Amino acid sequence: MFTFEMPTISMFYGILIRMFFKDIVKHSAPHVHAEYQGALAVYAIDDGRVLAGALPPNKHKLVAAWIEIHKEDLAADWVLAVEGRKPFAIRGLDQ
Repeated sequence: MFTFEMPTISMFYGILIRMFFKDIVKHSAPHVHAEYQGALAVYAIDDGRVLAGALPPNKHKLVAAWIEIHKEDLAADWVLAVEGRKPFAIRGLDQ
């Protein structure tokens, strides 16, 4: 068993987007973790679907749009994270 680190790769409108290092055990699909005021959700990178949890509807729409815009960057970050390397920061929607 290994310890998961979860760097924040983006922040926008109060939403934190994180990606665990080597996080392929629970959710095998490439994904990100989104947090907003204590609410947590896990989103698939390929299509933005929710794998677990939930965010308020307006924040969910922002995360889904952000994933669609940054799908290629997220896929590249996923490869780094699975290899245990730090993923790059990705611009938020408010920047």
